[in-house]
Amino acid sequence: MARKALPSPTTTSSPALPALAILLLLLHHPLRPAAAAGHDYFAALHKSILFFEGQRSGKLPPDQRVRWRGDSALHDGATAGVDLTGGYYDAGDNVKFGFPMAFTTTLLAWSVIDFGRTMGPELPHAVSAVRWATDYLLKATAVPGVVYVQVGDAFSDHNCWERPEDMDTLRTVYRIDRPHPGSDVAGETAAALAAASIVFRSRDPGYSRLLLDRAVRVFAFANKYRGAYSASLRRAVCPFYCDVNGYEDELLWGAAWLHKASRRRLYREYIMRNEVKLHAGDTINEFGWDNKHAGINVLISKEVLMGRADYFKSFKANADGFICSVLPGISRTQVQYSPGGLIFKAGGSNMQHVTSLSFLLLAYSNYLSHANKAVLCGGTSASPALLRQLAKRQVDYILGDNPLGMSYMVGYGARYPQRIHHRASSLPSLRAHPARIGCKAGSRYFLSPNPNPNLLVGAVVGGPNVTDAFPDSRPFFQESEPTTYINAPLMGLLGYFSAHP
Repeated sequence: MARKALPSPTTTSSPALPALAILLLLLHHPLRPAAAAGHDYFAALHKSILFFEGQRSGKLPPDQRVRWRGDSALHDGATAGVDLTGGYYDAGDNVKFGFPMAFTTTLLAWSVIDFGRTMGPELPHAVSAVRWATDYLLKATAVPGVVYVQVGDAFSDHNCWERPEDMDTLRTVYRIDRPHPGSDVAGETAAALAAASIVFRSRDPGYSRLLLDRAVRVFAFANKYRGAYSASLRRAVCPFYCDVNGYEDELLWGAAWLHKASRRRLYREYIMRNEVKLHAGDTINEFGWDNKHAGINVLISKEVLMGRADYFKSFKANADGFICSVLPGISRTQVQYSPGGLIFKAGGSNMQHVTSLSFLLLAYSNYLSHANKAVLCGGTSASPALLRQLAKRQVDYILGDNPLGMSYMVGYGARYPQRIHHRASSLPSLRAHPARIGCKAGSRYFLSPNPNPNLLVGAVVGGPNVTDAFPDSRPFFQESEPTTYINAPLMGLLGYFSAHP
């Protein structure tokens, strides 16, 4: 991806008025009449967490609420002599990809850390969503010097359309180790474990210590044996979750979370020593499973804004630059917006960009607000309120304030996607059809024009194209497939707006 120059940002003290052009763009995009009535963000939060139960792999617990799902992949890891049951299927397929699963876990944990206090009775379910992931990541990192990073042959899986409960595709186990490094996936896994240790610090101190100790060990492995996992496992992970961005950002990301979780000087010094070497300044307007730069800078900036870490002030400057690159209505903006006001980036599964960038906008707005600061982008002052408003505008678009008047969250609102690209949702459940449905026998359900028989409540799909058009068709997977890393940051956003509509 070509890197463009960012507007030069400056921090100002807060009550500075945002530019009129941006306010007009935010407030007067074409909205449906329903927008005036507002949204039930708490109901959407409930659904967004429920989605993760529909993505569970392994032996389902007695309190499982998505009842049309059954136990699946109960022998994962057996071919390698390890227990790798559990975890999440990343999207509408039946593979467990470690890289996006670890990123999902980090963002679930960050959502709870920053916005858990506004989740009310949904907070225990959010914490359970984190733990379902970390229980698996602990299994995947149980052997020192090894991280199991994938279960399932993606090509075999994608050649079938079958329920996870019927799965008979190859459950090949893939790992990284010292001769075959993967600093990216290992660094992200360390970040996930460290972030989750904060979530459980007061809830389950013993579990929290286990997570942090494991994060320390996995990060040391990632840092010592450097390399991209897609170089070691290219045939298995590409083109699905191939590391395009390099592994340097994951090392800084892992160190940032370890510093936040442990407060050890070791990690502060690592971050300062490697800031330039690991390209912390490469902040482009992207944040997701492959690119952590914007997240690193926003996360570390909190300490600067709290007046506790002036030695990290360059990260604050980077974070300001990221904010300037996302704001609409300013010169040289680097993010495209659809006519209806949705952030749009080419490449498919666009909602992953919408939710992750909006999460950073909201998190940073809160950090700025507590410090009574704003960001100056050229002649435009971006107040915390403006950043919150832009994030809320994206969430409202997802929930139905868009040119189609359609919610992109399954089960929310009167109109939502009916034919999502998701095997378990699109095939009859075991209750409805106890007999096995084979690999190719599922194709007729994939090609059917009928709505999916099982409602995957809370699933947010890839979303409309740049013209706000949406096909609602399973074969259009880039638009109709939900993913865990779309929902993970959305959980935090909905938690906040539940209390601050």
